Amino acid sequence: MSETFRNSVKMMVQETFEGPPVPVKGSWFTNSEPNSGIFGVIEGISCDQASMSVHGTTLAAHIDHIRYHMWGTNEILKKGKQPEMDWGKSWDIHSVDEQQWNLIQEGLRNEYLTLLESFDVIEWNELLSNEVLSSLAHSAYHLGAIRQMVKVVKA
Repeated sequence: MSETFRNSVKMMVQETFEGPPVPVKGSWFTNSEPNSGIFGVIEGISCDQASMSVHGTTLAAHIDHIRYHMWGTNEILKKGKQPEMDWGKSWDIHSVDEQQWNLIQEGLRNEYLTLLESFDVIEWNELLSNEVLSSLAHSAYHLGAIRQMVKVVKA
């Protein structure tokens, strides 16, 4: 993979989680204000809000599902093959206390940082490129869902 393309993908992943770079001069696909990525959108969300059911799911479940997906991506990048995964179980979270909510957010941040670090050290090929791009699309999709859910839980 060319360095230019790798850096572009890395920038898009960063925008998904951190929002556009500061100072903000626009964004590629998130809102252009600071903290419009996943981490900023869920900042200040309480464990009670993260546990509120919105159309049968919770913010806690969405965030943990993204973490789980990123863990799978990171495993593929490390080992070159898909780990055994239980996608249904990744949605099992219905309520969290403050400690659980903090652990879910910390786990997501750790998987995100692991992903960013791997961009510079893996030997890129078609499988890994597809995995990283699908992880980007998956996370961006959930960013949109999370933004809508936050409107409900904050109402």
